[in-house]
Amino acid sequence: MSFRVRVLGLLMLVALTATAATAWLTLRQADRQVREAVAAGQEDVSRITGELRAYGFGHGTWDGFAPAVEALSRDTGQRIRVATETGAPLADSDSLTGRAPRPLGSQPPILVDPRPDLTFPEGLVPGAARKLTVTAISRYRAAMTDAACLTRAGATVTVRTDRLGMPGVDTPDRPAHCREPRAADARQFRSDDAAARVCDTVQPFGPCLQRVFDERTAAVAPPRLQVRLGYQDESPPALAAGPTVAVAVGVALAAILGALLLSRAVLQPVRAMTHAAQALGEGDLERRVPVSGRDEIARLGRAFNRMADSLQAGEERQRRLTGDIAHELRTPLANLRGYLEALRDGVVDPTPELLDSLHEEALLQQRIVDDLQDLALAEAGALTYHRGELDLRELLEAAGTAHRPQAEAAGVTLEVRAPYPVYVTGDADRLRQAVGNLVGNALRATAPGSRVTLSLAPRGELAVVEVRDTGKGIPAEHLPHLFDRFWRADASRGRATGGSGLGLSIARQIVTDHQGTIDVASTVGVGTTFTIVLGTRPVPAV
Repeated sequence: MSFRVRVLGLLMLVALTATAATAWLTLRQADRQVREAVAAGQEDVSRITGELRAYGFGHGTWDGFAPAVEALSRDTGQRIRVATETGAPLADSDSLTGRAPRPLGSQPPILVDPRPDLTFPEGLVPGAARKLTVTAISRYRAAMTDAACLTRAGATVTVRTDRLGMPGVDTPDRPAHCREPRAADARQFRSDDAAARVCDTVQPFGPCLQRVFDERTAAVAPPRLQVRLGYQDESPPALAAGPTVAVAVGVALAAILGALLLSRAVLQPVRAMTHAAQALGEGDLERRVPVSGRDEIARLGRAFNRMADSLQAGEERQRRLTGDIAHELRTPLANLRGYLEALRDGVVDPTPELLDSLHEEALLQQRIVDDLQDLALAEAGALTYHRGELDLRELLEAAGTAHRPQAEAAGVTLEVRAPYPVYVTGDADRLRQAVGNLVGNALRATAPGSRVTLSLAPRGELAVVEVRDTGKGIPAEHLPHLFDRFWRADASRGRATGGSGLGLSIARQIVTDHQGTIDVASTVGVGTTFTIVLGTRPVPAV
């Protein structure tokens, strides 16, 4: 996988994780706090209305309930405003705590009815339910009258509930003017029973009897209340910052961990390449970097290793070239020195034959030096070419004419086969030098009585030049080294044939600079064929 894709994927993963975690936390926190706020609000409402109803249920009046409102406001944190059903204010927690009353919010008032709800046993007939309702009216009326008197007198009131759900009042210090409640007289009882009798034919009778109960006790029951909670522009509860901070820290740690892993993936191979480059600079050309994967870092590592291989190969070629040059020059120079010292000391006579031999040896060394200079310039791209249109047939005929004396002296037949002119763009002198090197090698490798043939043939947009000999041939294992500098199949590296060992290297470089190719095919005992392929179209000038 590409390194860029991995980086992009990691950053997207971190971004998506952070976004998802933040969204999840916000939604979860908001939902939980909304539920908690709703539950807390419902609990507060239930507690406030429950305690207010219990006060009215047990005291028969709303006198003295202001401290209870203040305590409820303090415990629940709610602003509480209590008024009668007709809107007459009774208590306001803001006023009770000494602050200016704040404007009420838009929430509707909550209705608090302190009167009990009638409940009847299952399967009870309407007549029996009516009798229980009349009894409940009598008991509630008596209890509320007594409770209101005790409350206004400041007595301690204890409320109990009978089996009908009606309140009963006890006090340890009953004032003299608050007499014990008495049962309703017969006239009141009959009046209540007559009012409830209309419900005998109503189904269901429960709501009808509850309405009769409320109407017959309205004179003694505390009035219903309107309770308003909160105030205008009240701030909603803020989200808790702790979980949000925790998730943010977690996401930040994940991002840091991802960055560390990414930096390790990047810096570890970079550090290895840095150490390897330092080692190469200090001369350790065998240092390489470990490579795995197929991303950009891996490709960089492979390119570094190829560069190191190239440097090492170049260093090996330079060492081999230096050794080859020293080997090629040491023996002839030693011979020249020996003969010159012998001539100086009078050990040998300066005969014409000896002077001719020494002169030929000096010419051979000069040729080696000139070839080395040409090869160095060619490999550096600094060899000068004077390109123009030329006829390869004329070039081959000129090469044949130049080498025919050498061929005749060696007893070898040199034949040129170029029936048609073939035009290419190139440097005539340099191409003649390349072909001449091939012909010279072929003549030296061919025994007397054999044949060397130069042939030219067009092949589409290509021109094919072949130099074929019928010499002893070259073993297959030697062919890959044939164009190496100073390489010779003869291990003794003698110069009996007069070659410098650089001709094939120079020929290959010249042909390559002309955007051509040179190949060799050989069979031991049959002969060798060198093939040069050039394009007949013009090539760009160098």
